Amino acid sequence: MRAQPRPLGVNTWVWTSPLTDADLPRMLDLVAGLGFDAVELPLEEPGHLDPARTAAAVRDAGLVPYVVGAMAPGRDLVATDAATVSRTQDYLRSCVDLAAALGAPSVCGPFYAATGRVWRMTAEERHATYDEWRTNLAPVLDHARAAGVVIGIEPLNRYETSLVNTVDQALTALEPLLGPTLGLALDTYHLGIEERSSADAVRRAGRHLVHLQVCGNDRGAPGHDQTDWPALLAALDEVGYAGALNIESFTPDNAAIAVAASIWRPLAASPDDLARDGLTFLRSLTATAAHAPGGTP
Repeated sequence: MRAQPRPLGVNTWVWTSPLTDADLPRMLDLVAGLGFDAVELPLEEPGHLDPARTAAAVRDAGLVPYVVGAMAPGRDLVATDAATVSRTQDYLRSCVDLAAALGAPSVCGPFYAATGRVWRMTAEERHATYDEWRTNLAPVLDHARAAGVVIGIEPLNRYETSLVNTVDQALTALEPLLGPTLGLALDTYHLGIEERSSADAVRRAGRHLVHLQVCGNDRGAPGHDQTDWPALLAALDEVGYAGALNIESFTPDNAAIAVAASIWRPLAASPDDLARDGLTFLRSLTATAAHAPGGTP
């Protein structure tokens, strides 16, 4: 069992999008004030967050930083033109550079195609697309390796991508590249749609799991929903995952992100309530697991 509890974090998308230098101090004060240990910082566009300024602000707030990317329309590594691939690679390198400046262990996201882009593929076409993906992802991995940053690839549900929906698909597609610089980033929302068992999906990811995002099955606060949280936590312990549990949900006030994430109604009375309720549940969950038979006292 773990000697220390996992950090509990939250993504600033709960409150705002895009996150910029102007918003950063207020967001970090809020996240730290609510009692979180960690913060997920989305870099929607290069230049939104100055690496040196962000590193100092995160350090002053006493938070563990994580970086996530956003695959907006026009960001694709497959089934597109060479110029789009090159721009997408440059964007992902910017995410890596921000993570390196912050001392963040990983950069995570659905780094293959724009979120919401779906198309039908035969088995042969899928195989060829995975080959293309590995080829175009490799230069980004070289950059991450040199920077000492791990990239975590996130499978999305069937309504947000047709390329990588399950842990098994991700493992199959990425197998030749998986290792110290590349792993999987899982999200309980997507697991709840695509996997028969979220806990078993975690077990299949195994040592390749580098990051975990959590929310309720309705994309609201984790807890008091249909997810089998104790089973999920037990699976995380089995595979030796010691990283953070980061709440990811989204503000409905930004039109672009609300459409991309299908946020058509408020998921809580307020973003603060969503974050606070989720943190309270996760603290209770991890405390219960630590005091269970065989758990860390």
